[in-house]
Amino acid sequence: MTKMIDPSTLVLFGASGNLSRVKLMPGLFRLDAAGRLHDDMKILSVGRGEVPLEAWRADIKGMLDAKFKGGYDQKVYERFIARNHYHANPPSDPDAFNKLRDKLADERVFPQNLAYFLSVRPTDFATIVEQLAGVGLVDETNYWRRVLIEKPFGTDLPSAQALQAALTKHLKESQIYRIDHYLGKSAVQNVMLTRFTNAILEPLWNNEYIDHVQITNNETLGVGDRTTFYDATGALRDMFQSHLLQTLAMVAMEKPKDLQPESIRAEKIKLLESIRPIDVSNMDKQAFRAQYAAGRVCVGDGHGENVPGYLEELKRDGVDASNTETYAAAKLFIDNPRWKGVPFYVRTAKRMHEGNTAIAVRFKKAPMLLNDNQHQNWLIINIQPRECIKIEIESKIPGLDIATRTISVDAPQRQADDESIDSYETLLLNLMAGDASQYLHINEVLAQWRLVDPIVKTWASDTRAVHQYIAGSRDPLESKVIFENEDQFWRYSIELGGDKH
Repeated sequence: MTKMIDPSTLVLFGASGNLSRVKLMPGLFRLDAAGRLHDDMKILSVGRGEVPLEAWRADIKGMLDAKFKGGYDQKVYERFIARNHYHANPPSDPDAFNKLRDKLADERVFPQNLAYFLSVRPTDFATIVEQLAGVGLVDETNYWRRVLIEKPFGTDLPSAQALQAALTKHLKESQIYRIDHYLGKSAVQNVMLTRFTNAILEPLWNNEYIDHVQITNNETLGVGDRTTFYDATGALRDMFQSHLLQTLAMVAMEKPKDLQPESIRAEKIKLLESIRPIDVSNMDKQAFRAQYAAGRVCVGDGHGENVPGYLEELKRDGVDASNTETYAAAKLFIDNPRWKGVPFYVRTAKRMHEGNTAIAVRFKKAPMLLNDNQHQNWLIINIQPRECIKIEIESKIPGLDIATRTISVDAPQRQADDESIDSYETLLLNLMAGDASQYLHINEVLAQWRLVDPIVKTWASDTRAVHQYIAGSRDPLESKVIFENEDQFWRYSIELGGDKH
């Protein structure tokens, strides 16, 4: 049992959904197997229809079997199953939340510290919180009550502000846990610790030594069967506004005074609020968008596969035209002394030649240049698919001539006997422990929307045809328009010295 975790009840709305089946239930089971759950912790799954308890527990077994193929300890399984209960909450029942309150009131079964995980449609967030509040289930007079909300938190700044206003009628900010599952990834958490626990980095982590920073999330996948959602959202709002700006905040923020959640969040907020707003009158030099066209991508077995373009996929679903971006790149500047003048290039795309999430830092030119082709130093923190840290430096080529070549120090972050933890496992544990450092404060959310909204609105009003790039290719050459200097180029993490295409 972990000392920091109180006995509690996790109330899971949307328990029969895909997220619960693939991530939440298997994640909670693994936490139980690792001894991280309090002995008295209970899970109350809330669904729309009536399901007998034994049938629900059998369903959970199916979820675990699908994930672990039956390869789990029987004693742990029995302990985990005993934690699980079910409650029907039909939308048509006006008394449903009174019944939920009465069920949870049984202290012999359910610990009274309550964590609500809202794995439901965003349009239901405020309604569920209002209904919980109406029957006293978010009151913290004697016990803590926390509400976890899945992304997206609004679709723009006004909707985020409206949702916040609806929630804070009933909840304190300290009770709201806005999830961004990227922040639960070990490799993302490693960004902050790599910066602040290594003396060799901090003196160089500023505009005197760093030329620019790239933050990348690329996928080989297309939009698949999410065309309706994706066409209403786009790459900018789907990935850029949340995951990538949060990654940027951890790369660039000042050292927190300690590792308490409030201290970490305070520095992230300061950083996000210091990002210079995009100059929409000069948009074409600061942001670039494109859509993938038909092409050929590499699939898991190393073979190629012909795939349709984004517009073809939309037509298949009855949409004739769209300017929604599947590739988005932007140049950002941070207006503070540390980062003055350093461009941060942030990009995300689908149907690229490789799937990769990485932070690439290029340092300025060395004090001694032997020739014009001498590479600049790079530090790369790779988040996925391979967690590693890579440093590229110049070293003399053995022999009589005075010449250098780039050598790479490539260190895997994950070693063979390391614990493998899914991001949802980390975040579920933090929810029950009351650690909000890896959840979004409302000021972070609003700062991110303030930055992204002007780009979204400008692109929405731009009727020019969106640039096309072939599926399975690298960044469109036209995207280089956002670079500050001609010698800058998109970096691909696995290649020595980069790729000056």
